[in-house]
Amino acid sequence: MPLNWTALAPILMLIASNVFMTFAWYGQLKVEHRAMWLIVLISWGIAFFEYCLAVPANRIGRLTYDPAELKAMQEVITLAVFAVFSVTWLKEPFTLNHTIGFILIAAGALFVFKGPFT
Repeated sequence: MPLNWTALAPILMLIASNVFMTFAWYGQLKVEHRAMWLIVLISWGIAFFEYCLAVPANRIGRLTYDPAELKAMQEVITLAVFAVFSVTWLKEPFTLNHTIGFILIAAGALFVFKGPFT
């Protein structure tokens, strides 16, 4: 089966984009000794790379997925990346509550991909 680049590239780019986004938004939570203005500038700098990946990911993804599928995919990827980040970088526990909540959100994304119902 040949590799469908227009189906795979957006997923990989959205994963990379979300790594940048998560560090831009939440990475600073471990840096409490810097001025807020500096943290904001650094976060903007990191977010630039997130946009450099997210925008083309959605453009390429539009060739295979509809916008609702891209958004649902983005949300599930965001949660997965954040879960790993939270445990590894922030050293936060990942509880059963988190697991159940994330599963429910992923189930919602599944409905987006399985529609429309008749």
